[in-house]
Amino acid sequence: MYFLYNIAISIAWFVLKIPAFFNKKLALFIEGRKDVFPYLQNHISRNDQIIWVHAASLGEFEQGLPVIQKLKASYPKFKVLVTFFSPSGYEVKKNSKEADMITYLPMDTFANVSRFLELVSPVLAIFVKYEIWPNYLNALNKKEIPVLLISGIFNKNQVFFKWYGGFMRKVLHHFTHFFIQDKASSDLLQSIDVRNSTITGDTRFDRVSEILERDNSLPFMDAFKGNRLCLVAGSTWPEDELLLVDYIENSSEAVKYVIAPHTIKQDRIKKLRASFSKKTILYSEIKGTAISDFEVLIMDTIGLLTKIYSYADIAYVGGAFATGLHNTLEPAVFGIPVLIGPQYQGFKEAEDLVMKKGIKVVEDKTMLSRKLDKLLADKTYRKEAGSINAHYILNKKGASKNIINYIDSLL
Repeated sequence: MYFLYNIAISIAWFVLKIPAFFNKKLALFIEGRKDVFPYLQNHISRNDQIIWVHAASLGEFEQGLPVIQKLKASYPKFKVLVTFFSPSGYEVKKNSKEADMITYLPMDTFANVSRFLELVSPVLAIFVKYEIWPNYLNALNKKEIPVLLISGIFNKNQVFFKWYGGFMRKVLHHFTHFFIQDKASSDLLQSIDVRNSTITGDTRFDRVSEILERDNSLPFMDAFKGNRLCLVAGSTWPEDELLLVDYIENSSEAVKYVIAPHTIKQDRIKKLRASFSKKTILYSEIKGTAISDFEVLIMDTIGLLTKIYSYADIAYVGGAFATGLHNTLEPAVFGIPVLIGPQYQGFKEAEDLVMKKGIKVVEDKTMLSRKLDKLLADKTYRKEAGSINAHYILNKKGASKNIINYIDSLL
């Protein structure tokens, strides 16, 4: 099976080069990997002891960050190498100081794996959440290098649990230990005789809890919000904005509104702004402006949303009408109610908080209007929903500490 797998990977790599001529993201995916081995040769010396952490993309990196931070604090003599599969993770974090080295993961071919492990020679490998690469795992196992999966989560639709998934089931046995999010994942692993797992929960709760400990102040938000209630809509898509614009335009409440679209392309921002008759300003225009005079603030920049959530009395998180729900934990940690669209299945924290009634689901303009009106008018109701969210996150903390305790026994 490894022979067939390697042929498939090689074909996939060749085929991807064709659409890369027309797709910027694919071009980054291909071109970025050309520099991996020179980068490693220039940044690794013979005496370095390296802990390798692999994340698919930005979300998985954020998930693994609490563990990375604890590793750097506990093992300062070790270097931490982070690899990404996706450009959307690497391009954002390539200059980050949170790891000693950051690069792409070479494709999972036999030759790449052999060269990568020869250069890196990690004392420990950590894969975050989903990443299962047969050649890497097989080679790590043969070299007797411990390999962990952290914040893992499994479902019955994955190949490991299908009748035809024998090859990938065998690959799972190369992991030294699984740190998984829930009992359902543990039961699934046990059903295929994988028993080296511990339910530690999701390290994202440790990551998001750290947000409360930092300085979240933003002078422009102090000026914009004043003493008014504030709705912050984050990571919105056109489907979300159709509902939000309709509500904002027809609302008579003395409320301030912040919209942070997922995509900040100029044409998108221009179209969104034109949809408002209420006094609206872009973030790029606020310098020297009496921002308190405006009712709607559109963020045409990135990197500030998490801090902006700290000013919200209510949050709306986009993506659950078409593209996939974005991060609901970042606003929830501030103890505020969160609204989302109807397609949230598969996002465990959203499923849990919908059931607990800290997150409210809206399916259309009428439902959004009804739920927002109630949250804005009823302070007690608003505070109760927010408290549910804050306590849920508080009670889920601690996964990264348990993982580090296990790593202590390995290093």
